[in-house]
Amino acid sequence: MAKLTLRAESSCLFSPTTSSQSQPSSFVSSFRRRRLLCFPPKHNLEFRVFCSIKEKESIKETKRVNGVPVDKVQREGSGSEGDSGLESGSGEVGFDWDWPPWKNIPRRYKLIGTTSLAFVICNMDKVNLSIAIIPMSHQLGWSSSEAGLVQSSFFWGYALSQLPGGWLAKIFGGRKVLQIGVLTWSLATALVPLVAGFTPGLVVSRILVGIGEGVSPSAATDLIARSIPLEERSRAVAFVFGGLSVGSVAGLLLAPPLIQNLGWESVFYIFSLLGIGWYVGFQFLEGQASWVGESIPRSQSTDMKKTWSTKEFGDSLKDVPWKEFFRNQAVWAMIYAHFCGSWGHYTCLAWLPTYFSEELNLNLTEAAWVSILPPLASIFVTSIASQLADNLISSGVQTTTVRKICQTIAFLSPAACMTLSSLDLGLPHWEVVGILTGGLALSSFALSGLYCTHQDMSPEYASILLGITNTVGAVPGIIGVALTGYLLDSTHSWSISLFIPSIFFYLTGTVIWLVFASSKPQTFSKTD
Repeated sequence: MAKLTLRAESSCLFSPTTSSQSQPSSFVSSFRRRRLLCFPPKHNLEFRVFCSIKEKESIKETKRVNGVPVDKVQREGSGSEGDSGLESGSGEVGFDWDWPPWKNIPRRYKLIGTTSLAFVICNMDKVNLSIAIIPMSHQLGWSSSEAGLVQSSFFWGYALSQLPGGWLAKIFGGRKVLQIGVLTWSLATALVPLVAGFTPGLVVSRILVGIGEGVSPSAATDLIARSIPLEERSRAVAFVFGGLSVGSVAGLLLAPPLIQNLGWESVFYIFSLLGIGWYVGFQFLEGQASWVGESIPRSQSTDMKKTWSTKEFGDSLKDVPWKEFFRNQAVWAMIYAHFCGSWGHYTCLAWLPTYFSEELNLNLTEAAWVSILPPLASIFVTSIASQLADNLISSGVQTTTVRKICQTIAFLSPAACMTLSSLDLGLPHWEVVGILTGGLALSSFALSGLYCTHQDMSPEYASILLGITNTVGAVPGIIGVALTGYLLDSTHSWSISLFIPSIFFYLTGTVIWLVFASSKPQTFSKTD
């Protein structure tokens, strides 16, 4: 048996040696062992490679040295470390692979990764209707007002589930609530083709999709607030909620070919299977010892312990300091900012494919491809914004200042770009597409602004605070999406129906945010 031993030392001399035994195999006939003859070391790192067709190695355990896994291998019948030679029949190399691959990943990263994947599927099931609505409207004879009503029904359920979702996440933990939410919206998505011809049934199915997706932001906020330290929080929020942009891209890419080849019904069936698959996969992961039994460094687990406790923060709505929330100016700033940002986001999400189709005379696939550009650019912007925000906080800039800067960029950028798009400047259509893409992409700075403020203010009540602001933030999905369709029927102007209302809310939201927003930690002590 042959062994190659390397030791990292303060100073070393290389000395070649050869084996004293015969070398019977061609595989090792030219193998020569080099030993490091070194002065007394301060630190030793040992790496071993064993070759034997007898497979005498028995891998006993895996240990970690300075965070790096090092295989500890014991052989039967081996000689001393310094002089053991080659045994007969050498030809195989044994490796100890870590399995499953996520075995040594910290648990908080596993949770964030699976949550982000859930958000990818979430937006796939949200944008599928914005593409399918075009052939559905033609087949079922819907007007723009009726199409707007169908699309807005999602937000009825989305708004209704925000506060219950925040409270349930606080009591039972975001992980459990997220699982139920994914399963609910996936099953409801599969119902859409079955009830499409019956408008009340279609509306109910979309409400159920909204309910399932509505509890997800609060569940994710609960996970982040209690498991991620402040200096990593912007990146965690960006990674999780950035899954929405990835989901938009994936949905807009996959929906057109599925509709053209298999019919619009296929989009809902296939996308629902993805959510059900996520739920089954999550159940499997939870059963793995490496998932539930892994220890977490003490410095990173201060809040994690609270995440899985159902008794730590009380067990009823009476324990929530509602009055203190609504007496706080910063909370009202978050509420209005969320409303303003959602107006621009939801109306564009629902109507941009139709806008591109009508304004640019594109077919279904081309309109979908163009609609991909804003969320695709958002993925790039999100990674930059989150890193910038965390670096600023780590360098000593006040958290409130960082959140205000990011949210101001998120509001003023799309407002400026929509203003240019709404004016009759004689710009080519593709330049308008580029301007809108840039503005909507920069609105992703909100993930390092508004969407981090809930956790900054109160990790304990972050999920409920997001439930409050997201309830109000869902109203534009109900009113704004339907109103856009109504104004479009009345005025036949995309500037009046889509852009001008969004510009108004972006500008007023910026003023309120700069004046009243704060990320200063709040106790929200309940008073009688």
